[in-house]
Amino acid sequence: MTSISLAGKTAFVTGGSRGIGAAIAKRLALEGAAVALTYVNAAERAQAVVSEIEQAGGRAVAIRADNRDAEAIEQAIRETVEALGGLDILVNSAGIWHSAPLEETTVADFDEVMAVNFRAPFVAIRSASRHLGDGGRIITIGSNLAELVPWPGISLYSASKAALAGLTKGLARDLGPRGITVNIVHPGSTDTDMNPADGDHAEAQRERIATGSYGEPQDIAGLVAWLAGPQGKFVTGASLTIDGGANA
Repeated sequence: MTSISLAGKTAFVTGGSRGIGAAIAKRLALEGAAVALTYVNAAERAQAVVSEIEQAGGRAVAIRADNRDAEAIEQAIRETVEALGGLDILVNSAGIWHSAPLEETTVADFDEVMAVNFRAPFVAIRSASRHLGDGGRIITIGSNLAELVPWPGISLYSASKAALAGLTKGLARDLGPRGITVNIVHPGSTDTDMNPADGDHAEAQRERIATGSYGEPQDIAGLVAWLAGPQGKFVTGASLTIDGGANA
């Protein structure tokens, strides 16, 4: 028996084919939720996540949706409701990284980063809110770099994640009367293929972490599952940092 009961719930996870998103999709399924996950190009990886969930006795579907395309996100949510019978939990996990000096950062860079990291979660939330009822959960994956910017060159990425924190607070007010909670989780350095614990820049990151070690995707997934479950019902409008003390 698992400690968090999501039996009978349906979840939609963007960017669920890899890294933190995949870990979240699998953990929500482990807790009993039916899960739809999106991907852009990694169809095989997305199907592997679905297969793992199904082999464990869960229910899952993979839907192609590019976060750059607002209509694709809305369509994916409609497909989720049709395929799985409803929607209770939205997790915005998809995002892109950008690092460059200001003089090398273009308006096109700004538009792309904000479209994927900020506009897409807004679109997903707006669309999902039409289906969420009392007890609905909205959880967005931000970054501890939204709260502290330790290096130059990441201002655009940090701004996109900080904007999500402001959106979270506002939407907690907007949706609270309907019994829907809205929170943001700010991971720190987490061992994924995009930021491996043995990568070229890992040591500089590790030096900032109070525990001295990277997090695992499962660590982030555990916090998301808790927020999605009944224990998280009184937490809303919150920014929850999970970074091994890097920002302490």
